[in-house]
Amino acid sequence: MRYAPEHKQATRERILAAAESLFRKEGFAGASVERVMRAAGLTVGGFYAHFASKDSLLAESVRAFFQHQHSRWLGGLEELRDAEFLSHFVRRYLNRHNRDDMEEGCILPSVLSDVTRGTPEAREALGQGVEALAAELGARVASGEGVTGRQRALATVALLFGAMTLARATKATPLSDEILEAARAFLLAGAAPPVKKSGGAS
Repeated sequence: MRYAPEHKQATRERILAAAESLFRKEGFAGASVERVMRAAGLTVGGFYAHFASKDSLLAESVRAFFQHQHSRWLGGLEELRDAEFLSHFVRRYLNRHNRDDMEEGCILPSVLSDVTRGTPEAREALGQGVEALAAELGARVASGEGVTGRQRALATVALLFGAMTLARATKATPLSDEILEAARAFLLAGAAPPVKKSGGAS
């Protein structure tokens, strides 16, 4: 039986959604192809009509995650710049809800180590996602003394994902909240314009 392209695309998206959810909760090792397909309401045999391997599924899940998160992270902030933009953007990501939401929160803390050890395809998907996000930030944050706008954007992305990974890993301890608060404070302090010193004597 031949299916319309729309049906195949919808099925692929169901598999990706199921995989993202399982990757968040169980990591790459715990999300077998069988479990992913069962969660998607499909048979295991249909998996390879959409993905060459589980490694390919991981790469596509990372790519889809960045695409889907664009509006969640940046929606409504189009007109904001510099400190005002970063204040909204950073708070949207570095919060307890994103840390604790294993259904729809950030997938990266659960799979970064797997991507590191994974295929070039997975690393390329991560690199493309980080590059696109950094480009968005770099267009909205100014350079500073000794740092370009792109460097500030890349450092912000690195600190966001790194802090969230540590906060998830220490979630059962008070340190977890402290990591989120420290990362927020550090990023937002760096976003504030420098205070100009008066040239006159006090």
